[in-house]
Amino acid sequence: MLKTDTFTIMRHPFFPRHSVRIKKSDFCDPTVNVYTGYIDVEARHLFFYFFESRNDPVKDDVIFWTNGGPGCSSAVGLLFGLGPCRVTDETGPSFHPESWNTNANIFFIDQPIGVGFSYADYGESVATSGEAAKDIAAFVGIFFENFSQFKGRSFHMAGESYGGRYIPLFASEIYDQNARLVEAGLTPINLTSVMIGNGLTDLYTMYSAYYEMTCTAASRTPILDIKTCVSMKQALPRCEKWTKSSCLDQFDSINCGAATTFCYNAIATPFWQTGLNPNDISIPCRGGMEETLCYPEFAHMQRFLDQPSVRQKIGVDPDVPTNFSICNPQIIQAFNLMQDSLKTDTPTYVAGLLERGVRVLIYVGDLDWVCNWIGNDKWTLALEWTGQEEFVRKPLREWAVDGKRAGKTRKEGGLTFATVEGAGHMAQGVFEDGAEVDD
Repeated sequence: MLKTDTFTIMRHPFFPRHSVRIKKSDFCDPTVNVYTGYIDVEARHLFFYFFESRNDPVKDDVIFWTNGGPGCSSAVGLLFGLGPCRVTDETGPSFHPESWNTNANIFFIDQPIGVGFSYADYGESVATSGEAAKDIAAFVGIFFENFSQFKGRSFHMAGESYGGRYIPLFASEIYDQNARLVEAGLTPINLTSVMIGNGLTDLYTMYSAYYEMTCTAASRTPILDIKTCVSMKQALPRCEKWTKSSCLDQFDSINCGAATTFCYNAIATPFWQTGLNPNDISIPCRGGMEETLCYPEFAHMQRFLDQPSVRQKIGVDPDVPTNFSICNPQIIQAFNLMQDSLKTDTPTYVAGLLERGVRVLIYVGDLDWVCNWIGNDKWTLALEWTGQEEFVRKPLREWAVDGKRAGKTRKEGGLTFATVEGAGHMAQGVFEDGAEVDD
């Protein structure tokens, strides 16, 4: 561990290509120890925030959080969702009493390279979840080796939206890395659970779910007119047959790309013409999708993170562009070109974690359209693992908070599926033990 005027630099011989620069700050939550800094992978630099628990940082669990996109900053989770402060207007951050760091130590990471305050020296980029997973696993290993007080602590990996693709791969990389850590005489990471909120884990179950969300009473009153719904219904068999043959049975990049483009145009595009917020079908899109993802509050967040005083406080490198972007369209395009979202292996990674005793929580706001509860319910039911038969037998039942209905849930063994009533895409609820809805 090496100290400079600004950062403490952490290295470990097991990860020769990686180092971590970290500095202490009072950013966002003055009641706890706050650290910010960079994961340096040679010429690539990933920015992160770390907040200790308000309760008992010496004993409480550790949570990793990433937002999705692909290409969106985890500042969204930090400043708009589960984080210790919120920025929703021009007055700046306000204390968030229900933050996840109320009872857990938590990371927020801008990944991959090019997202938020993360950058590369020579135009390098990361365009697949598998490549990103290696850097995340190395960072987690270095952090726990240098902050020995957290060694052996229960570790939970969480994310939303495209986190449904990220988290299964990131968690699997960390689990597999543990064998190499033990062989090297190091302490393995105590990976306990993964949590995916409103995730895109299986693209192919979403197409029929888009029809059901907009044309049936599965969640709310049908949104689209009957004529449009008839056209969508007629397109579904072709969509499902084409994606099955070219994406699922045998992956063919050209035909699979064509199939998913057809499905999207025929079944998803009609929603965008409604003017509703795809993250919450109960409200209109405000501020424009491209500019603010339909949430004008994001503009305040961007201006806050553009302030030189804020950047200096958290240690943003001067090489980072002065205009902060919530999402980077170049990253989205790069992942699309690599067809990362079309990969069919993500549910299998989830099954692999379950078979190794890692608990999995899939939770979804029932007003979300873009990664909706119907599609998530379908893929969890179709997931092949040793507990599948019993999981499928369980009906959805209501779960409650303080005696008030909060949604529906299904649970078997290590797998829990839950809806969050009245919530949208940004649902970031607090569950018992941080990982599941109790029976």
